[in-house]
Amino acid sequence: MKGERHVGGEIRMLSNLIKRCMDDGMPPETTGMQGWIIGFLHRNEDRDMFQRDVEAEFNIRRSTATGILQLMEKNGFLLREPVAYDARLKKLVLTPKALAVHEGVISRIRATEARITKDVTPEELEQFFAITAKFRRNLE
Repeated sequence: MKGERHVGGEIRMLSNLIKRCMDDGMPPETTGMQGWIIGFLHRNEDRDMFQRDVEAEFNIRRSTATGILQLMEKNGFLLREPVAYDARLKKLVLTPKALAVHEGVISRIRATEARITKDVTPEELEQFFAITAKFRRNLE
């Protein structure tokens, strides 16, 4: 085992580095994950979005999503509004505050993506996505 490299360990390390890059330069009350969620909700503003959509998009557990979304609500980034067709459901709506920081979030995502993919060829990037898709299928 000593000196062996493990896929899971490498992915975990990369995930931590990406999180650190995303969090660096974000507004103080916004984390990288909150930025990703703001972007996701913004891209889907033409339809009602719910907590389950966030869970599915980011492959996170309900408890994790609940904690993040509650904090976003507390920090004034989103509202949960009832929908007429199902009283049990609360759609997620971005606030003007979230929309104001959205451009900064997009800029941070672009900078992080550029940093991650620096010196990576388009072919290598395609291969990476193909391999990670296989990893995901193996784990689902």
